[in-house]
Amino acid sequence: MQLEANPGKVLELEVDGKTYLRLPIKTDVIKPSHDIVEVVSQFTKGLVQKGDLLVVSEKVVAITQGRAFKIDEIKPRPLAVFLSKFVHRSPYGIGLGSPETMELALQEVGSLKILFAALVAAIGKIFGIRGLFYRICGDKARAIDGPCDYTLPPYDNYVVKGPLNPELVAKQISSAVGCAVAIIDANDLGVNILGVSESSIDNTAITLLEKLLKDNPLGQSTEQTPFGIIRLAEKIDVAEPSLSTST
Repeated sequence: MQLEANPGKVLELEVDGKTYLRLPIKTDVIKPSHDIVEVVSQFTKGLVQKGDLLVVSEKVVAITQGRAFKIDEIKPRPLAVFLSKFVHRSPYGIGLGSPETMELALQEVGSLKILFAALVAAIGKIFGIRGLFYRICGDKARAIDGPCDYTLPPYDNYVVKGPLNPELVAKQISSAVGCAVAIIDANDLGVNILGVSESSIDNTAITLLEKLLKDNPLGQSTEQTPFGIIRLAEKIDVAEPSLSTST
């Protein structure tokens, strides 16, 4: 059986004069008890080819690191409640627009840095400059995922922090699967590369990868495709694996 594009996405995409395949890989629901290297190895077995780049969603990495928290177990401080009121909520995710997600941001980044970033962002908006908050707070704040309607259960009732040591995780997965790996934070608003396994994946390669993932071909919900293969276009002749993960 051939690997297929997710609904509303395309399998092939031309970027900079070359055509690439974006092959999403379906998995079981990944849980905190799973080992991310083992899970990726199981579901990519027989699929990876020489020259491929394997992309892995940062959210499943973080889940296997124990960085997913039930929303009703998070106790936001008054500062988190106050700051969350000023965060823009997009239709693609709540971001730090809830007291619970803001509380985790305060824990990850620190109160002083969050307050400074909020002040700079407020001044920036006066002059029509957006995005300053996350530029200051960095990936730790940007990668926090809150619950929303389209989130796959049971994580529709969780807040997930960004992964720890994404570059190290990328290298560990690469060693197991035999190809280059990138840990990505992607949604319908954009993509951020958190860690790569190879020093050869330079800024030019990262820019290309961002273009290839701009439309979020892995999906964010019931697709259950947290992994994907990026490959120069050629004939696809691979079988979909019949694998399952332990609980």
